[in-house]
Amino acid sequence: MSNTTYSQGRWVLSDLIATPDGQAMDAVLQDLEQAVTESASLRELLTSTIDDAAFGRVLKLVEHVGYLVRQLSGYATLWLSELTSHSDALAFQGRVDKLVAEAQNRTLFFQLWWQKLDAQKAEELMATSGDLRYYLESVRRFAPYALSEAEEKIVNVKNVNGVNGHLTIYDMITNNFTYDVTVRGEVKTVTRTEASVMVHDADPHVRAAAYQALNKVYAEHGGVLGQLYSYVVGDWNAENIGVRGMPSAISARNLINDLPDAVVNALLSSVKKNAVLYHRYFGLKAAWIGMDKLRRYDIYAPLGDVDKIVPFTEGVQQVLDTMTAFSPQMATLAERVLAENHLDSEVRKGKDTGAFCYGVVPDKTPWVLVNYNERLNDVSTLGHELGHAVHSLLAADHSPLTFRSALPLAETASNFIEILLLKRWLAEEKDPVIRKSLLAKFVDDSYASILRQSYFVLFEREAHKMIETGGATVEQLSEVYLNNLKEQFGNAVELSDDFRWEWTSIPHNFHVPFYCYAYAFGLLLVLSLYREYERIGEAFVPKFLKILSAGGSVAPIRLLDDAGFDIRAEAFWQGGFDVIAEMIAELEELTNASG
Repeated sequence: MSNTTYSQGRWVLSDLIATPDGQAMDAVLQDLEQAVTESASLRELLTSTIDDAAFGRVLKLVEHVGYLVRQLSGYATLWLSELTSHSDALAFQGRVDKLVAEAQNRTLFFQLWWQKLDAQKAEELMATSGDLRYYLESVRRFAPYALSEAEEKIVNVKNVNGVNGHLTIYDMITNNFTYDVTVRGEVKTVTRTEASVMVHDADPHVRAAAYQALNKVYAEHGGVLGQLYSYVVGDWNAENIGVRGMPSAISARNLINDLPDAVVNALLSSVKKNAVLYHRYFGLKAAWIGMDKLRRYDIYAPLGDVDKIVPFTEGVQQVLDTMTAFSPQMATLAERVLAENHLDSEVRKGKDTGAFCYGVVPDKTPWVLVNYNERLNDVSTLGHELGHAVHSLLAADHSPLTFRSALPLAETASNFIEILLLKRWLAEEKDPVIRKSLLAKFVDDSYASILRQSYFVLFEREAHKMIETGGATVEQLSEVYLNNLKEQFGNAVELSDDFRWEWTSIPHNFHVPFYCYAYAFGLLLVLSLYREYERIGEAFVPKFLKILSAGGSVAPIRLLDDAGFDIRAEAFWQGGFDVIAEMIAELEELTNASG
């Protein structure tokens, strides 16, 4: 790690493509057209007797098309995030979307041929495919459920005009909602974003009013939204179970994530068993905010502003020092993002308000976007996103088709750096008020990522089964969801009946069924890995770096097996909950000590 001091600024995209117009962009577009055309010309080689050399030629073109598609899509995304209303960037994004869709359609034949190829021949070809083996395995993973080319095209058309239409209607309806919130005697009409801020308000009356306004609107539209949900679920189940022959509704998501059903079942079972941990925490939080019992309205109640001011240069140094203490190699890689001006950290009007890391292609240092406001939370966010960048850079030796990790492992480096930062701050901080704030924020966030998201999936499992086996009314689904909440909170939280409609307000339930367990998987995985780091110390570091260095070139379960971690066992996930339990125990001690 160097001694360079870095200042806030905006990134440079010219390393990816010199400019969005002119010769550099024209060269990329011409390269893409040539690669797609050449790929199509080799289609006749795709037979059951293809030899290794011919297969290698085709595969090299597939890889090159993948690189160019990622290069164009990456530039479009990064440019638009600089200024989300930029008309030229918007137009470029639209142009790239069309070009990418066309390129993918024109090369779809390879995927369909590969899925249908005889298993023995496929294995022979994969044996000589090197780094692309897992990519090829992933395409064939769907082979047992693949349809004919004509049928797949029908499914695509069906999706565009069917389920996608239902999802568009859901978005159109809910995006236009406004909510009348009564605040200190005055009725304010607010958006979903504004109402979401209010549920974190220090005033319990404001929190309750915001939730009541949200739930009221969704209840009023529950009939329509619930019917749309039934259509979406019916489509998901009809295609994946009825037509493709998958064993269950959630199996379709597990297949995408390349996780056996048994692993996801172990995760969800472990979450249910550990809900009691959060019941203890909710009891503490009620006492902190002066209540006998926490209401559901108070889950996100603030504990007071004890945030420290951390200038950007100091925040960067904290992140890099924390990485260095764990692995100097990680710090060196993270610093490349700053040294190459691939970090956009300044706060400015029109910029994307979130935070992300985009590892576009393996031979380019990832780009990172944050909005740094000199809060402790901003340091954590910076560490999180630079963790993503390190993950990409460690996997840079892999193909454009395999350097990005699979979704279940995508948050491994980022969440791990956040935990290292938290542990560093706790080791340095003696003020019990600030220690309590740091620990409570982490437990709050872990509730939102683990318990809440997992119970969404538990609801989905039951809802899909009800709809598949004879249908369910909106009222019946709402009753199931309310019972789901009662199990989630136990006797620790006072639950009002208006939350029975909350499930209709969760876009993921509609757009990406069963997706939400990925949040719980990601955080619990890292907490369990951190528990192992505590147990074996320095010997853990090379194991961890090996996991990151694999990128998306190895199946998640195989990669973790090789590192000695059995994610099929509930005991593995329990290790993550044990870390949370220790934090809650310290919070109990701090609370008792303060009287």
